[in-house]
Amino acid sequence: MPAWARGVSHGPIRQGFDEVSGRVIDLAVGEGPVAVAGRRGHAFAVNGSIPGPLVRLREGEPVTLRVANHLAEDTSIHWHGLLLPFQFDGVPGVSFPGIKPGETFVYEIPALRQAGTYWWHSHSGLQEQAGHYGPLIVDPAGTDPVEADRDYVLMLSEFTPLHPHTIMAKLKKGEEYFNRQKTSWTDDYPLSGADRRMWAGMRMMPTDIADVTGSTYTYLANGHAPSDGLEYLFKPGERVRLRVINGSAMSFFNLRIPGTRMTVVQADGKNVRPVEVDEFQIGTAETYDIVVEPTGEAHTIVAEAMDRSGMAVATLASRPGARAPVPPLRDPVLLTMKDMGHGGMDHSGMDHAAMGHDMPMGEMDHGAMNMRDTSKLPTDVKVGPGLDMVSADPVDRMGDPGLGLDKVGHRVLTYKDLAALEPNDDPRSPSRSMEIHLTGNMERYMWSFDGTKYNAVADRPIRFAFNERVRVKLVNDTMMAHPIHLHGHFFELVNGADRMHQPQKHTVIVQPGGSATFDVTMDEPGDWAFHCHLLYHMHAGMFQVVTVASPEGAA
Repeated sequence: MPAWARGVSHGPIRQGFDEVSGRVIDLAVGEGPVAVAGRRGHAFAVNGSIPGPLVRLREGEPVTLRVANHLAEDTSIHWHGLLLPFQFDGVPGVSFPGIKPGETFVYEIPALRQAGTYWWHSHSGLQEQAGHYGPLIVDPAGTDPVEADRDYVLMLSEFTPLHPHTIMAKLKKGEEYFNRQKTSWTDDYPLSGADRRMWAGMRMMPTDIADVTGSTYTYLANGHAPSDGLEYLFKPGERVRLRVINGSAMSFFNLRIPGTRMTVVQADGKNVRPVEVDEFQIGTAETYDIVVEPTGEAHTIVAEAMDRSGMAVATLASRPGARAPVPPLRDPVLLTMKDMGHGGMDHSGMDHAAMGHDMPMGEMDHGAMNMRDTSKLPTDVKVGPGLDMVSADPVDRMGDPGLGLDKVGHRVLTYKDLAALEPNDDPRSPSRSMEIHLTGNMERYMWSFDGTKYNAVADRPIRFAFNERVRVKLVNDTMMAHPIHLHGHFFELVNGADRMHQPQKHTVIVQPGGSATFDVTMDEPGDWAFHCHLLYHMHAGMFQVVTVASPEGAA
């Protein structure tokens, strides 16, 4: 048994990943030191690498995955996006007890019912932040509609030398701890005194885009820092497929490849009608497959953090060592009135340049904009210290490209661009609808659904009848974007596509102060996790359990 599998590593954990496949796959969870771009930390690793191995499966075939825990603490693996019996979903306290130190848990997954790009990660503690994650591909049983000469995985994530519990403690003490992009009087477009008083009254900053930033994170591509020079080789004239996976703990990325356009062909493992774009935002836990036809000697793949505090970098290279210029980081993003839940209004400091200061926030009637008016909230939303803002006029923001991408001057993907390649399998209209509010208190770093932080003992699950068809509206009462993930199911985005071609996803970004709506058929019996996929938001309480009754009607 190698040293890393015994829980001790005498050398650095490897960067990058191997591939494992077959009907029986063995995975070993260990720990040890890791060095990234000259910075050292302690990490969790599966089969000795970060990310862990690419698990490659085939549609229609069963697989047995044996996960051995060589840590001194419990662990788990959740197969993100896979349809499987709930007892193998891998969420401790919900679908199984977890994997104790020294134990091996056997995931018996029957014949796979899907193909596409997915990933896996720990659902124990905060291990995901420390390296416990990896890519997963299910190859189709028949012909793949995506034609490509090269097929690569691009897994985006982060490295920090800080222990994840240290990060959590710092966020609880001061949620702005990692924000190094605060506005000042020396900015090109400084906020007015009235603007500053307004933001202070909300106990927020207009630069509060990401909780954890490039001040501690090194952004990674397949476990490699930008300086490592990760390459994807191609020959001129070839079609290159990139399976982009956001396996980060807390980061949204804006991905572009200067000098070539990208065709989006898959979202969250589901094939979509091809969409040609220049850039797209990928939230934590989302996946997008793209096809590019590079023409130059080299093209830089830029995955810029949403707050523009850093980037992950790789290169499409026609020969080893070929390089293209790496663009500088763009100017930091500032929140707008729209992000505060004031509908289509867009008058914050971010737009002062474009508007020539015609309407600075200080000249607006902020007194009429009561960010804490709870009168419009449904009665099942708990009003208390965990809720410090209410979206005054939440509008559907499915057409938003993502924070900072509305004025970039080229085509950016939005959810409204997506349509399923094949017709959906449930033509029914929803039989009922429900509304769930995403709530929080930034100053106290409290996060919740409907004002209630998750409590495994006291909380009642959200219950659904078997095969029930439901329309769910998510309303974001906070000023941060949340990637919301439902385990065990795919839902259809209500994005303007015809009902039979609404795109299916397992994770949806709900923009600040706005809403997102999806239709879902609850046809997977059991207990399933439903949560924000920003790791520290989930850990702080934005989590719930969904229970789907069995076909016989018993929960």
